[in-house]
Amino acid sequence: MIKESKLQAGQAIRQEVVDAGDYYLKVVKQGQTIRILDLEGNQAADTLFYNANDPSERYSATDTIREQGNLYLTAGTVLMSNECNPMLKIVADTCGRHDTIGGACATESNTVRYALEKKCMHACRDSWLLAIAENEELGLSKKDITHNINFFMNVPVTADGKLSFADGISGAGKYVELEALMDVVVLISNCPQLNNPCNAYNPTPIEVLIWN
Repeated sequence: MIKESKLQAGQAIRQEVVDAGDYYLKVVKQGQTIRILDLEGNQAADTLFYNANDPSERYSATDTIREQGNLYLTAGTVLMSNECNPMLKIVADTCGRHDTIGGACATESNTVRYALEKKCMHACRDSWLLAIAENEELGLSKKDITHNINFFMNVPVTADGKLSFADGISGAGKYVELEALMDVVVLISNCPQLNNPCNAYNPTPIEVLIWN
């Protein structure tokens, strides 16, 4: 569902451009709104959410899919935690659909999906591990890297129940906006993947904005 935001970039309290292959790790307070902006189009923002006061509570794809009865996320979707508490609500979305089941690229998946020599290429899991290592004060560890949302990524389910990584449906300037329903840690890997045609083999920056 396409729904535009009334928030103006000039009124944001924080704005940060995140290069492809880099990470974003910040606390967003209850009631604040976060926008993830696809600057050049067809980029994937692999995202994890945690309860900032207890990181053992985190975004759950299983609970979110069950509660909304849909594999894909869009305006109106409430993201649920593994304790079945509402964490964030998508309040605006100009892309229209976001993936919950495709997972994040890793050195292992680079090998399986592409070729053995691709194993050493940088991947989203590496970005997340670097982020938690450089921000120990947030209390996250390797065991906290779980299933994620791929904002802007197009992963259709085929008639026989398989996944296909298709061309992106996003475009330059499209965004998704979420209101925090609790204090949340937001961990984004701006995907560096060079082997997937969904981004035309060209990873690009995103921008993250926060409003009170």
